[in-house]
Amino acid sequence: MPIPVERIRRVVSLRDVVQPFDAVRLGYDRIGSRYREWSGTGPVRLQWVARLLDELRPGSVILDLGCGPGEPATRLLSERHRVIGVDASFVQLSLARKAAPAAMLVQADMTRFALRNSTVDAVASFYALGHVPSQLHAPLFASIANWLRPGGVLVTSTPVGAGDGIESDWLGVDMFFGGIGPQATRNAVNAAGLRIEAFEAVDEDEGDGHIVRFNWLIARKPNKE
Repeated sequence: MPIPVERIRRVVSLRDVVQPFDAVRLGYDRIGSRYREWSGTGPVRLQWVARLLDELRPGSVILDLGCGPGEPATRLLSERHRVIGVDASFVQLSLARKAAPAAMLVQADMTRFALRNSTVDAVASFYALGHVPSQLHAPLFASIANWLRPGGVLVTSTPVGAGDGIESDWLGVDMFFGGIGPQATRNAVNAAGLRIEAFEAVDEDEGDGHIVRFNWLIARKPNKE
């Protein structure tokens, strides 16, 4: 799981990063399976995967943004549903192909990903929004609202901190993180036309007793009247 923005040790201007997408892509390519081994057993992620599964009818179509190595979320979702996994890293997608062979996997920048409106029943994103530049959070929520069918649901984590920067030694690589904080996230989700049903700050142990916090939310696209 990524660290929250407020733990970034070296904050830099976006001018110092060739492209945030490239920093994320290259970083996760270099990390390889170490990320899966580090993050794959986190109980908080499993709890929110379970909450999403409870929301869906069998055979639903789910867009998994930032699917990473596919373990455990993409694998669990694809056992019951049709999953489209999107990730920046070819290496992570190669791991996801083994974990969730039934999923459709796409290498793409999630902020530039194109999908027809009202195509999916759910959008999931576990820890990946923390790699999105702050100015692109609101447009991404607007895109998600367009992709969802009426009644469709978004389940995602979001950073508790605001701002953009580079963590200079995150799992051994330089990694870009961005966030807008809880109130701006609420505002962006509401402005996109989604109705927030749950918004919770959740603490979790990332290892060796070090506690980090993420905001988790469930939001729904209203049914057409």
